[in-house]
Amino acid sequence: MLISKIKKITLAGSLCLLASSAAAGYDFDVGEDGKLTFGGYIKVDARYVSGDVGYRDFWIGTGTPLEASASQFRIFANETRFNTKYVHGDVMGFIEMDFLGGGGNQVVSNSANPRIRHAFIKYEGLTAGQTWTTFMNTSAIPETADFAGATVGLAFIRQGQIRYDIGGFQVSIENPESVGGDTANDDLPDVIARYNFKGDWGDISISALGRSLNTDLGNSETAFGGSIAGRIKTFGKDDLRFQFHQGEVGRYVGIGVAQDLVGEEVESTTSYLVAYRHFWTDTLRSTALYGRVETDIGNAERSQWSVNLFQNLTPHLAIGFEVGNFEIGDQDVDSDYAQLSFRYAL
Repeated sequence: MLISKIKKITLAGSLCLLASSAAAGYDFDVGEDGKLTFGGYIKVDARYVSGDVGYRDFWIGTGTPLEASASQFRIFANETRFNTKYVHGDVMGFIEMDFLGGGGNQVVSNSANPRIRHAFIKYEGLTAGQTWTTFMNTSAIPETADFAGATVGLAFIRQGQIRYDIGGFQVSIENPESVGGDTANDDLPDVIARYNFKGDWGDISISALGRSLNTDLGNSETAFGGSIAGRIKTFGKDDLRFQFHQGEVGRYVGIGVAQDLVGEEVESTTSYLVAYRHFWTDTLRSTALYGRVETDIGNAERSQWSVNLFQNLTPHLAIGFEVGNFEIGDQDVDSDYAQLSFRYAL
């Protein structure tokens, strides 16, 4: 009987893998109303960077200007991740980890520390735990070889939160933190409200963010910002993805380029991203994108563009090649990059 059950589980997992999309995983029934799903992917990247911004495995809103132009090449697999979803009736739990937690060396073992990405519980519209901020529309993230792609134009944060969803409306309280100011006295959560519009044409979200920030001199400042983002279907399987963020959004946008407080002042940010994905065939596609962010007090200007080509070799294995440029405009430095990626969806 045990062997028979194992065979059934193996067959169900195999059928699920063959019939599902690249983002799905292996399903196992647990009890009368329980299910476990194991998923993730293995991603291997070969990356070359040349210019006067120091090498990074993927671009974020900050970089290291170099006195002289330099070039570097690396092969790594740290973006590889695995996840588990647990469902019992109306309760769902999700855990995901990857290997971008640091550690290791390039001399011998390249051992990388795992880190937690997501850990949350969902029950009847309530979400509690660590996951993507409600301010962020994940469907507007473009397909790229460079991790996340043009992060200067993205709302991109995972953090602890309590969120309630009803229809297309979402409201959450989220972990307060700030870049600059007195972070030891963050006594009020960040508050986010979002509405999602969805249809056969795609989806669009409108988000609003409100925060209380404490300055170094003990003053309390309020910060407000807004966002509109989405994915619009165009011709055939093509789509246009976009994001626009404006206001006192601080750390929520650009991964490190903007501060929440500069001295006693709240910084304002304008950030946007536009990406178009075109399918040459059912399995061959390209994405061209441009992202930019500007801040009003620090006068930061960062931008990134890229063009890529992805081909599915099998329903679960894709290979992609990408070229692009990252620029720190306020310091007049930039670097070009080229990246080859292999991605096997589990």
